[in-house]
Amino acid sequence: MATSESALILAERAVPRYTSYPTAPHFNAATGAARATQWLADLPDNATLSLYLHVPFCSAICTYCGCNTKAVRREAPLDDYTATLEKEIDLLARATRARRVTHIHWGGGTPSLLGPKRLGRLAARVAGAFDLSAIAEHAIELDPRTVDAPLVAGLAAIGVTRASLGVQDFNEHVQRQIGRPQPYEVVENAVRLLRGAGIGAINLDLMYGLPDQSEEDVRRTATLAAGLAPARLAIFGYAHVPWFKSHQQLIDAAALPGASARLAQADLARRTLEAHGYEAIGLDHFARPDDDMAIAARGGTLRRNFQGYTTDVADALLPLGASSIGKLPQGFIQNAPDVAGWRRAVDAEKPAIVKGLELTDDDRLRASAIERLMCDFALDYGALARRLAGDVGALDDAQDELDALERDGVVTREGRVVRVTEAGKPFVRLAAAAFDAYLHGGKARHSVAV
Repeated sequence: MATSESALILAERAVPRYTSYPTAPHFNAATGAARATQWLADLPDNATLSLYLHVPFCSAICTYCGCNTKAVRREAPLDDYTATLEKEIDLLARATRARRVTHIHWGGGTPSLLGPKRLGRLAARVAGAFDLSAIAEHAIELDPRTVDAPLVAGLAAIGVTRASLGVQDFNEHVQRQIGRPQPYEVVENAVRLLRGAGIGAINLDLMYGLPDQSEEDVRRTATLAAGLAPARLAIFGYAHVPWFKSHQQLIDAAALPGASARLAQADLARRTLEAHGYEAIGLDHFARPDDDMAIAARGGTLRRNFQGYTTDVADALLPLGASSIGKLPQGFIQNAPDVAGWRRAVDAEKPAIVKGLELTDDDRLRASAIERLMCDFALDYGALARRLAGDVGALDDAQDELDALERDGVVTREGRVVRVTEAGKPFVRLAAAAFDAYLHGGKARHSVAV
């Protein structure tokens, strides 16, 4: 970077995470159930599908959490949710001729809170409605504190191949601040149980920028996490958005690391994991060299979706569950965010889609530019524009912003080829934002760049 001062200014700029483009705040009600029904019907019978099942429940809400979830301590809401999900699986299967599923992802919330029996019922419903013979990955997000032998046996029985464990931080004082008491031994035991059941693809999710978190805390967490030898790790910067997630108001903003500390923590985490043999993948993921994600990154085929970096190349992502987001060739769709609204729609045998966005050719062009820049840290946007738009200058409106980032040392540019510098990699979202036609005209608020 040109100066440390410029780095701090850049780190505090608010930009989207770009797990989609256009981003979710730009979804609108004009793309609702009727349009989604037509899009589903238009999928050819040979289209490949990815299924995302969202379970918006946890046993308790951690104060740092940015997910769409709520605390439940009774069985009845879980029973009711499972029954409605079963109906929605059938509903979506009837809405499309496409059957071949290549990826399944359970997210939340804490989807394992459903327990082995309910998960088994839902998995059986999916298997009865779709063709799972071409499954490449069946993944689930887990709270290590809920992982026990019966659950792991249930996960193995339904064919789960990858488990993502939420670790965040291994230091007790940080865990107290974020409302997530979770000793290292709990995570270690969860990993052992999963591997013992044949679920060997383990992901660990870590965070920096948490309240009262120091560089030594980050280094210790990364070292302990690497010692568990997961296939992948993700290190996300805590996004403090109390205007969006009211429970984050319980976090004392004064205890949060500033921009300089966040930059140092992210860099230390990266260096620690690389020293343990992990390859850096995009902005915030790491993988062992033999993992599919590392191979895809080296080969230029890494992708990005609502779960972050991925190797999923299915033709369509179908959403299941309240607030779940999907993507079809024509655009994005999102289910009703509230469980009651979602259930009413499904009970009426209608798709629960309440908003989305139909993609224009310009959206597709810019989405491709942003994805490749986020994945590869380099982009020939002239060649891309010529190929997708027939106009080499179709993305030239990004050049002024790219020139400013070049002066700050974030990128270099030769003609219409832009490359993110090594020092600029933590700021790649700023480079991506140069291609975002919606950003400056919208009213959405975003988290800081680093």
